Parts: sequence; C-alpha cells; structure tokens
Amino acid sequence: MGRTPVLIWDKGFMKNYVRASLLVMALLTAPLALAEDEEILTAMLHDFLANSSTAEAHEKFWADDLVYSSSAGARFGKADILQGFAGSDDEPASEPPAVVYSGEEVDVRLYDDMAVVAFKLVGTPSDGSKVLYYYNTGTFVKRDGAWQVVAWQATKIPPDE
Repeated sequence: MGRTPVLIWDKGFMKNYVRASLLVMALLTAPLALAEDEEILTAMLHDFLANSSTAEAHEKFWADDLVYSSSAGARFGKADILQGFAGSDDEPASEPPAVVYSGEEVDVRLYDDMAVVAFKLVGTPSDGSKVLYYYNTGTFVKRDGAWQVVAWQATKIPPDE
C-alpha cells in the first residue's frame, strides 16, 4: 500500500489557483463577448440606417466628440448634424424620406473597447432615380457599456460607366 499524497492548501496556492481559474474563464468567454459585440454593432448600424431620418437615431449613434468627414469633402461634428433637425418635431413624416439607406458587406473589427465598422452604404431614392453607393467606415468606442461613433468617413463610389 502506497501513501496517499496530501495537498497543502496554503494561501499562495489558493491565490494562484483562483488567478489561473479566472484567466481560464476569461479566455473561454472572450470569443463569446467579441461575437456579442460584433452582433450589437451590426444591429446598431442597421437600426441607425433604418431610422436615420430622426434626430433620436443620430443622438444615440454619434458620440459628442464625433469627427465626420463627408463624401463631399466637408468635416463636421454631432452638433452640426443635430442642428439639421432643429425646429422639427421629429415625428415620422407623412411622406417617405427622399432617400432610404441600408448597409451591405458589413465588416466589424473589434479592438477591446474600440471597433472599426466598414460597409457599403446603399442610398435608394424614393423617386426611383439611380441608387447611390458609398463606402463608409466608422470608428466606434465603448464608453460606460455603450458603443458610439467617434469618427466617420464617407466616400462616394463612382457609378459604373
């Protein structure tokens, strides 16, 4: 008969055991958290595009320190965007918006509390005229558990000739 080994559970062993357990749990759950953030950002983008005719959507989507570079070469911030809604009651219009926006080819890249979202913006005019296409890239920051855009770059895709 052999002797049964006896483990000595001292404070140092327990501290290292708990630390290793927490590290393993973090490594196992990290891919789930990243996938969840990717889903959140993709849904957030689609929701914003579907409701982009409202000030409420812009208020929620853009960070206060936003830098927006438009496809026309203008640079402005969140306050300038919201100013465009000043004086409106922000209720749904009886007529559809002049252009309905949607996103295709969404590519989300996560970097801890930052993310880069690149996609093709599709602008479909309600009057049936030619559809407009843009490459857009947004830099999102997660603050207090919520994602918002701090930088946006829009580039018009030239029409096929």
